Amino acid sequence: MPLPPAPTKRAALLSPDAHDAPARSLHGKSGRRSSDRRAEETRSSGPQPLELFDRHAAEGGAVIETPPLPRLKAPSPPAQGGEESRPATAAKAATGPVKAKRSNTNGAAKLFVLDTNVLLHDPMCLFRFEEHDIFLPMIVLEELDGHKKGTTEVARNGRQTSRTLDALAAAQGADIGKGLKLDTTGHREAGGKLFFQTDPLDYALPTSLPQGKADNQILGVVHALRDLYAKDSPGRARQEVVLVSKDINMRVKARALGLAADDYQNDKTLEDGDLLYSGALALPADFWTRQSKPLESWQSGSSTFYRVSGPLVPNLYINQFVYFEAPGEPSMYARVTEIRDKTAVLKTLKDYGSIKNAVWGVNTRNREQNFAMNLLMDPEVDFVTLTGTAGTGKTLMALASGLTQVLDDRRYTEIIMTRATVSVGEDIGFLPGTEEEKMGPWMGALDDNLEFLAKGDGGGAGEWGRAATNELIRSRIKIKSMNFMRGRTFLNKYVIIDEAQNLTPKQMKTLVTRAGPGTKIICMGNLAQIDTPYLTEGSSGLTFAVDKFKGWPHSGHITLARGERSRLADFASDVL
Repeated sequence: MPLPPAPTKRAALLSPDAHDAPARSLHGKSGRRSSDRRAEETRSSGPQPLELFDRHAAEGGAVIETPPLPRLKAPSPPAQGGEESRPATAAKAATGPVKAKRSNTNGAAKLFVLDTNVLLHDPMCLFRFEEHDIFLPMIVLEELDGHKKGTTEVARNGRQTSRTLDALAAAQGADIGKGLKLDTTGHREAGGKLFFQTDPLDYALPTSLPQGKADNQILGVVHALRDLYAKDSPGRARQEVVLVSKDINMRVKARALGLAADDYQNDKTLEDGDLLYSGALALPADFWTRQSKPLESWQSGSSTFYRVSGPLVPNLYINQFVYFEAPGEPSMYARVTEIRDKTAVLKTLKDYGSIKNAVWGVNTRNREQNFAMNLLMDPEVDFVTLTGTAGTGKTLMALASGLTQVLDDRRYTEIIMTRATVSVGEDIGFLPGTEEEKMGPWMGALDDNLEFLAKGDGGGAGEWGRAATNELIRSRIKIKSMNFMRGRTFLNKYVIIDEAQNLTPKQMKTLVTRAGPGTKIICMGNLAQIDTPYLTEGSSGLTFAVDKFKGWPHSGHITLARGERSRLADFASDVL
């Protein structure tokens, strides 16, 4: 069969009928005969033009009418408001939403001008802007070059950004003058282009702004680009120019000059810290009466299992804790162990608040602490995250469960403890001694909790017995610095990461990926006490880990709500 003539209009596509025609001819004998008849007519009268339609018309929402006979159809212009938009909306509602690559309705995508601190903060930020374009001023490349030396996290990010830019510029068919396609290196989610400042731009800033400062030069570039892209011109569509910077003062100055500015939002796991997964869920008062099917329950060891159904199941996660508390009815505390189709299996918990279930002499004092201790003592849970205010017992419970499983159960060989060395105030300078001695001043919380745990049973062992116990405990606890963690592998270790709220997502990934077979990692922190600059509750590595690990069968999280340190500490946490 002769091929149809080539389309006469740019971006014209074959209609769905034309694509499906060969497939329809295979169904039944009548379809085969009609196909043969059409083939004979084609041979006798020559090739017939197939129906075409314009892709841009479909993306614009215009109604495309299908004529009864195959013919060449001229492309129709996209609908633009007024009377044309009403039938377009009706067609879209009838056939489903039209998936357009460019989401901006008033022309091309936005043009984001990146500040240097964004590239140094996230080297992969070039691929986080979806279909929008990116512009890098020349002064940004100069600053990037000045930060590439050293072994710090900022220097590593600067070198990685430089390698990414080099890969984009060296891609086949790359043209810096026309913009580098961001999807050429395999990042298909980036649909825009990367532009460099290859020509000088004319701009005039207020005389109160020093002209030689790098920030003000970037503001001048944004000002010039806004005027340049404010209107359509041949070969270039109108675009909104937005400055993206992690520097608050930079954004304030930009808005004072009438320029659009925004923070880099892609590093934030959550917009609001209150939306963070808490790990526990209260069952409604009518939970048991609303079960549509007969409740299935069974006993296994000391635990009772319940198979429940209903509208609550889709909102549950594996290893999430649920509790039922109602006046005049028995309370129930359980953990989700299985979710299948529309049912979930709940397993009752071990009560670590009882004296007979004490862990290294420690009993839990509230509901959330009991949830946390069930996670810490479960050998099937490899990763535990604990959040909560000061005095909620995070470090004490982690150490008590670690000592029990290392010294009594012999489940792990030793405890490794580390933390982010971020000062609250001024740094005291270099610290003498070995790695463990340098980490000593940062491990005051460890010493305080070990002093409490090593008291023994009322001092019956005597002074020599307590000294021997302390020596044994110290021999099984290793204090390590995070600076030397890269490349290590921990085998059968119980790893405690304290003050994890001061870690970036990249640092958190570096630490968690050190785990080898048989290793358990516990991350603890208070998201209200972040001391790392440029880190917030939404962008903290602890928030990142909690959000990414929720629902994994071998991880668990709990937010400790009530402080148990002292009435003074509890009151101070609320009012200060």
